[in-house]
Amino acid sequence: MMRGFRQPDKRKREREKGRNDMRDEWFIRGEVPMTKSEVRAVSLSKLELDSHSVLLDIGAGTGSVSVEAALVWGVKRVFAFEKKAEAARLFEENRKKAGTEKIVLKEGEALSLLRDPAVRRELEAGQEGRATHAFIGGSSGNMKEIVEELLSLNPCMRVVINVIALETLASVISMLDELSIDGEIVSVQVSRARKAGGYHLMQGQNPVYVISFGGEEKEA
Repeated sequence: MMRGFRQPDKRKREREKGRNDMRDEWFIRGEVPMTKSEVRAVSLSKLELDSHSVLLDIGAGTGSVSVEAALVWGVKRVFAFEKKAEAARLFEENRKKAGTEKIVLKEGEALSLLRDPAVRRELEAGQEGRATHAFIGGSSGNMKEIVEELLSLNPCMRVVINVIALETLASVISMLDELSIDGEIVSVQVSRARKAGGYHLMQGQNPVYVISFGGEEKEA
């Protein structure tokens, strides 16, 4: 006699799929800008995450970086900062879809939160240990101040910044010079094929500049 079987929970199936398939289509997006999969791949690689990492996601948006860091890279904890209400709502939807308790969303302006004594205590000496890595996808014009706060939390923090506008890139380069930081800058240019009749044409997307610096030196 054939025994019945329990149909797997749909949300569980989505979580399992998400661990191996972090395509952009996996995320609930709405109208909120999202770090695309190819740029995430480069940015997360530059972060050099591991299972002991405590990541700060500044300007988290829909949460694509936070979720991929938690599910694919297996970090210990993610603290995400997002000031826009609609983005925070979508972030929570994606966090729930991912089914992970590793991600904590802090709503509000990142610089103010990083200067909040209670938040600083949590990031400096929380249950998971001190924050070790930071991804900055948006700074609301406070890039230098945010970086200074991050390095005051942990002088060896590994930081990766994404920018699109050349003016923002110029300000980041100036900031690195002012803070005597030796950073790496990579330009990521992605083109996607679109069908036009019987042909496939490559359509370029805006280049994204990935700036990385810091981190604890590892022995060879």
